[in-house]
Amino acid sequence: MKIAIIRLASIVLCLGLAIGCGKRQQHVFSSLEDASTVAQLKTFAAEKEVQAKAASEAQGQTMPPEFQKYFDAAKRGDWLAVNNQFNNFMKYGAPNSGQASLQLRGTPWEPMVRETWGALFFFGAGDEKYSTAYANDVITSIPPGSIYFGGTDSGRFLITAMQKSQVNGDPFFTLTQNALADGGYLVYLRAMYGDKIYIPTAEDLEKCFQDYKQDALERLKNGKLKPGEDVRQDSNGQIQISGVVAVMEINGLLAKDIFDKNTNQEFYVEESFPLDWMYPYLEPHNLIFKLNRQPLTELSDEIVQTDHDYWTKLIAPMIGDWLNDDTTVSEISAFVEKVYGKKDLNGFKGDPRFIQSLDSKKIFSKERASIADLYVWRMNHATIAGERERMAQAADFAFRQALALYPNSPEARKGYVDFLKSQNRNSDAAVVNGMW
Repeated sequence: MKIAIIRLASIVLCLGLAIGCGKRQQHVFSSLEDASTVAQLKTFAAEKEVQAKAASEAQGQTMPPEFQKYFDAAKRGDWLAVNNQFNNFMKYGAPNSGQASLQLRGTPWEPMVRETWGALFFFGAGDEKYSTAYANDVITSIPPGSIYFGGTDSGRFLITAMQKSQVNGDPFFTLTQNALADGGYLVYLRAMYGDKIYIPTAEDLEKCFQDYKQDALERLKNGKLKPGEDVRQDSNGQIQISGVVAVMEINGLLAKDIFDKNTNQEFYVEESFPLDWMYPYLEPHNLIFKLNRQPLTELSDEIVQTDHDYWTKLIAPMIGDWLNDDTTVSEISAFVEKVYGKKDLNGFKGDPRFIQSLDSKKIFSKERASIADLYVWRMNHATIAGERERMAQAADFAFRQALALYPNSPEARKGYVDFLKSQNRNSDAAVVNGMW
């Protein structure tokens, strides 16, 4: 059973935001404009190296020399070497470690290697200005001592790298909900945070796996599996589980376990894949979400207005301050066609650097679309008079902003089309579908 969990969990290692790979700078540090960012990345790489050595010693081993070369390259800011070695590790393992037939997935070393790679990625292939701005915004918005779940690659790796010390939980504890079903990742978390917060054990993982199997079997019999949830019962009555949706269901159970057992911490979430149990507890919190201790009966006018004003102010320097409550879908389509389609920046009041950075557009659009999805959930579960209409307006505005930030975002485009159709606005849905 444990082998099945590990195989299933390995899917989760690729569940973050799919970031486009653009430029490939050989030496990241020499290309960065901010000396403090360079210092932080060097410190982070050194911390990961120390962790990897400690993990090796805990298993009575010496850290494989390939890992030492990897961390040396990271501390130099040699992005090409880090990227090439990381890809080799994930494909072949560490050749001289005595485990040449094993891939890196599922081992306690994997998170340290992956997080080091992820930190340099957003500065070696992304845009320093917006990567730094994103990380600083999230980090400064979270109270010290909180527990933070990072979901997408940016939400996990940038925060991991740019906070004062991820290893020491300073200023908060950083986990990713996407890898909780990986036993190796839980070993890593327990070694790092186990004396400060509750981290699920191997027994907890096994229980969540069994609980999910029982629930999935019942839903399979009743025809209530979720779209994309691959659950089958073979001729011997054994349950076969595979796919991203199933992994995220198990991750969700483990995240709930962490939430329930760490009652002295506040929780914050950056979403990649929605976890259904969280929705009643969530409220927008700048770029991310606050996960309240008790379910919210509604999102107050103050919460919605604060979110509205925050995002309006945030994106104005990126794309200009033209998008407001009255901006139509057709006007957004015209902007998209002109700026993104024809690359015509004549009269453009935003930042050309943002428009030219694929990674930056994806990051911010994804976060806005996630908040729009929360409003849609609230709309569909409204029980208070006027709540459905109020949440529909908030969702509409958030989706329009997400599309203007990155019109090719699958989350923004599909989410908005589905929303528009639910509102019988089929002509607007057709315009969105036909955007560049």
